Amino acid sequence: MTQLALGMLAVVLAAPVPVLLGRARFLTQVPRAAVVLWQAVAVAAVLAALGAGLAFAFALVTPHGRPGGLDLGAPRILAHLVVLAFTAVVAARLGWALASHAHGVRAMRRRHRELVDLLADGGSSAGSMTADPAQVRVLGEPVPLAYCVPARGAHRVVLSTGTLRELGAGELAAVLAHERAHVRARHDLVVELFTAMWIAFPHGVRSADALRHVRTLIELLADDAARQVAGAVPMARALVRLADARRESPGVALGAAPDATADALLRLDRLAADLSPHRALAAGVYAAAAAVFVLPTAMLALPWLVHALEVLR
Repeated sequence: MTQLALGMLAVVLAAPVPVLLGRARFLTQVPRAAVVLWQAVAVAAVLAALGAGLAFAFALVTPHGRPGGLDLGAPRILAHLVVLAFTAVVAARLGWALASHAHGVRAMRRRHRELVDLLADGGSSAGSMTADPAQVRVLGEPVPLAYCVPARGAHRVVLSTGTLRELGAGELAAVLAHERAHVRARHDLVVELFTAMWIAFPHGVRSADALRHVRTLIELLADDAARQVAGAVPMARALVRLADARRESPGVALGAAPDATADALLRLDRLAADLSPHRALAAGVYAAAAAVFVLPTAMLALPWLVHALEVLR
């Protein structure tokens, strides 16, 4: 029954749980802890799916009523190998999704950085706006743009002349702090992980809710960083003035502009609220993340592993 329980757990964690977490608006009060919870759910779903395959493969060659040996008949061995192969395919699919998505995104970002470097307006004074002018590029574009192209040691913060015209000094400082927060915390790696998992899971059980909500949470984290540097009001004003910038930003970028009206309203409401630490809530969410990750293993996988070792003796 272990394999059935693990399989059901994998399905529940991959589909219904993300829907329920997406409706839990209180998680936006502790975005860092919420991201950890989402990561725990995603990883636990993968481990449960792989564990279900291994447990089922083992059950096929475990003789009923004979705890001291294995049934190595040809039909059981064949079924055992088929299930093991299927489990290996699932693991390989996930690994391939992670590797291919990461490679593709990095290649697109490299090309975009090269294009931005080529098209950047050399006459604009980036040095007056930021402490790292070598990483800031200003494009001669009237539409307000503000986003970052993350990369280890070679990131770019991209602005447009429309942004410089529309934003005041405080708002511009907030936007730059927002983009630097993305780069410093490597939020792009979190998004890559959830995108790869969404690609790897079958259509019937995967959910786009995890990816969408994690994107919103990391924007809230960057908003918090900008609030601490420039204040909540300048960041909120910048959000409003950059409302149309998301449509112009490349898909490989992370930016201050909101993804949708609902996200914009959520971020504005949070910027208007008092930024209290919510330590008790954060501790509870971290505990839930640990429980999601540890308890299925302790309650299901460990007993099966002990039994498997006893049979193999």
